[in-house]
Amino acid sequence: MKISTEIASIAKIVGEEKAIEYVAKAGFDHWDFSMFEMARFNKATGKLFETGHPLMGNERLAFARKLKQIGLDFGITCNQAHAPFPVRIPEILDAQKYALECAAEAGAKICVVHPDNFKSPEENAEMYFELLPFAKEYGVKIATENMWNWDTEKLEALPAACSDAKNFLDHILAVNDPYFVACLDIGHAEMRGLNTTAVECIHTLGDHLQALHIHDNDKWHDSHMLPFSMDIDFDAILKALKDIGYNGDFTLEADRHIGNRPAEEVFSGVCEMAKSTRKLADMFEAL
Repeated sequence: MKISTEIASIAKIVGEEKAIEYVAKAGFDHWDFSMFEMARFNKATGKLFETGHPLMGNERLAFARKLKQIGLDFGITCNQAHAPFPVRIPEILDAQKYALECAAEAGAKICVVHPDNFKSPEENAEMYFELLPFAKEYGVKIATENMWNWDTEKLEALPAACSDAKNFLDHILAVNDPYFVACLDIGHAEMRGLNTTAVECIHTLGDHLQALHIHDNDKWHDSHMLPFSMDIDFDAILKALKDIGYNGDFTLEADRHIGNRPAEEVFSGVCEMAKSTRKLADMFEAL
C-alpha cells in the first residue's frame, strides 16, 4: 500500500517546492497536488481575488511540470490532485478544466472535483459530463467526493451532495463512465447528522472507490487531524477496504495538523503525518 498526502497545508508555510521535498524525505511514496491557489474565493465579497500564485496565470502548466520534476528528483510521484472549489462559483467552475490539465502535467491519475453541495446527482452529472472530454484527453480520472453542509441551529452536519452512501452511489451511476470515480473522505463520512459511516460508504461504492482522503475527527466536526488522534474507528474502515479489494493509495488530508507552526517546525510535522499514514498502510497489509 502506497501512502500520499495533500501539500496545501505544508505549502502555505514553505511553498510547494519545499513541501514536495519534505513529503519525500518524510517517507511518503506520492504527493497530492492541491490546486486551491488556482482560484481563491473571498466569502465576504463573493469574488475571486488575485494572489499572484503561478497556478493563476499562463505559467500554470510550466509550474505543474516543475513540481513533477522536483518530486522525481526526490524519488516520489504525484498520484492525485484536488481542483479548486466551491464549483457553484462560475469562475471556479471554469477553472476545473485548467485543474485537470495541470493534474495531467504533474503526473496525477485522478483529480478530485467537488460536486455542488446543493445539487442532485442528475444536476451535478451535467457538470461532470462537460468535464469528461477534457479528463479523457488528459488521461486523468475525475473523482467526486462526499460533502456536507452545516446546521447552525443543531450545530451538526446537514446532508449535501454525496454525503450518504446512497446519494454518493447515485452520483456515480448518474454519470456512469469509467473516467468518473469516487474519492471517499473518511472524516466527512463520520460527521454527526449525515446518517452514514465510512464503512457503509465503502461497501456501497465497491470498485467505484478509487481514492481516499484520510483524516480523523471527533465524529462530529470536520477536524482534519491525524489518524489515531481522535475518535474514528480505523480498524473497521481498514477491514471494509480489504473486503472490497481496494487497490488505490492511502492519501492523507490531515491539513490541520501542520496548522500555523513556524517554518523550522514544519518538517517534523510532515514526519508525524507520514508515520501515522504508514501505520494505517501496515495495518491494512497485515489483514
